[in-house]
Amino acid sequence: MDLKRLLFVIPLAVLAYLLIMQWNQDYGQNVVNNPAPEMAASSGGSHNGDDGDNVGSLSVPTDSDGKAKPIQDDMPANADAAQGSNLIQVQSDVLDLRINPNGGDIVYAALFGHDQALDSNTPFVLLSDNKVRSYVAKSGLQIEGHSGRIPFTADQNSYQLSEGENSINVDLHGSVNGVDIVKRFVINRDDYAVKVEYLIDNESQQPVTARFIGQLARDQSADPASGSGVGMHSFLGAAFSSPDEHYSKVKFDDIRDGDFQNRDVKGGWVAVIQHYFTSAWVPNPDQQNLYYGNVDNRDRTVAAFAGPNQTIEPGGQTTLAATLFVGPKVQDRLEAVAPNLELTVDFGWLWFLANPLFWLLTKIHGLIGNWGWSIVLLTVCVKIVLFPLAAKAYKSMARMRKMGPEMKRLKEQYGDDRQRMSQEMMKFYQKEKINPLGGCLPMVIQMPVFIALYWMLMESVELRHAPFMLWIQDLSAKDPYFILPIIMGGTMLLQQFLNPTPPDPMQAKIMKMLPIVFTFFFLWFPAGLVIYWVVNNSISILQQWFITNKVMKDDAGGGKVVKAKG
Repeated sequence: MDLKRLLFVIPLAVLAYLLIMQWNQDYGQNVVNNPAPEMAASSGGSHNGDDGDNVGSLSVPTDSDGKAKPIQDDMPANADAAQGSNLIQVQSDVLDLRINPNGGDIVYAALFGHDQALDSNTPFVLLSDNKVRSYVAKSGLQIEGHSGRIPFTADQNSYQLSEGENSINVDLHGSVNGVDIVKRFVINRDDYAVKVEYLIDNESQQPVTARFIGQLARDQSADPASGSGVGMHSFLGAAFSSPDEHYSKVKFDDIRDGDFQNRDVKGGWVAVIQHYFTSAWVPNPDQQNLYYGNVDNRDRTVAAFAGPNQTIEPGGQTTLAATLFVGPKVQDRLEAVAPNLELTVDFGWLWFLANPLFWLLTKIHGLIGNWGWSIVLLTVCVKIVLFPLAAKAYKSMARMRKMGPEMKRLKEQYGDDRQRMSQEMMKFYQKEKINPLGGCLPMVIQMPVFIALYWMLMESVELRHAPFMLWIQDLSAKDPYFILPIIMGGTMLLQQFLNPTPPDPMQAKIMKMLPIVFTFFFLWFPAGLVIYWVVNNSISILQQWFITNKVMKDDAGGGKVVKAKG
């Protein structure tokens, strides 16, 4: 068997296998996570006014084993929270929020500047609480001697950041057992981070102990930001960070199984991540925080933190605060909110290659202003850097192609005796000073770079709804006319004509099938990825054609024969 050709096929076959496995995983996830409307409605719908959660849902009650108990509501749902007339609407230039005055939870968050669909002019909804999806950011005070949510009132039911204003404060007023509480939301211009503060004034005659609780509660619905086509989908679940464990993904199933409990660390954050967008609670980095997860009786998965208890003496005042981020996974914005929060932009296990590639992509985009052409130029840069490896492989393949007739003669002469044919092939390689692995190993070395590019382009929210040119108006969506995947398949087919034909008939059949298989997969791939592959293949064809002709001319003209030695 032609070992060089076999090893060349291996990385392609592995990639095809991974794509198939990811396809199955994605479709399985969509089936599980898309409940029927009747199921979604029967699971509790959404809440208006009193959402039914008592303070137990914001505390950390534990059983005898020290694990958090499931959350229980004491009142049923009765309306759609996103449409409730008593909700407080808050709008900045980038956020549209709805706050439930009973407890002060954010039950709706839409993101201006990120449309729900291409050309829809409807902002993308990240948080909502209705019959389709329940995903909310809850926060509250656990006060010793008090149960139930704190009912708040506001001076008005609508707030909007005006021109010339850099920030807006939304104050909700409440009182518990002689303790005056102001829950304040601070929203800044061009900022997806919302500061949530509890201003506590103990006017009672007794000391009061309180702690800040922040929760992210999400049902089992599918990721609305992920496409339904073939290909990789981003992780949908929770994430946790601490000084010792900078980024740890936690599957919803693990939380539901009770495997994410009582992690007591200094600083840190907890998040729910999905494709392109995330929500995260970031408490005070200087305090000791308890992170935990559980499931409420509405079957929502809860990822949460609890701050330390603080005692406020009679007549004393204090402020408990945390930051809530609800927005796109843009690295610069995330990094400004908390250390390691930018790791929610998950570039996979090859992040150490994907990060510099993304940095270069953003620099190129800063110069030309088009993400599609930025991908083209990035691919050119990568091909230039990897050219020495590619040249070594193409020289080896050119030598193999030149020696094709002799190899075919050996196959015909010893075709019935595979062992003898292999021996004669090795003698032939040694005589002509050809390394059968010379064309494969450089290709294998390049594969991690290609995979890192794949993950980087898939995970970058910057490509979402970003136009290229002509009919490609969304680099994160598939080509609507499948023109790019067909071109990609054509470039793969053309590459085969430049490569030496495998002596083994089975290998030759496999190689002929690969363009068809990859074209099928790429039909549903985001256009940005297909552009990368088309440009990569096109440059490879030019490089291989140039080097092959040079080798042939050198040999024909009696020049120095290029020898590939590994």
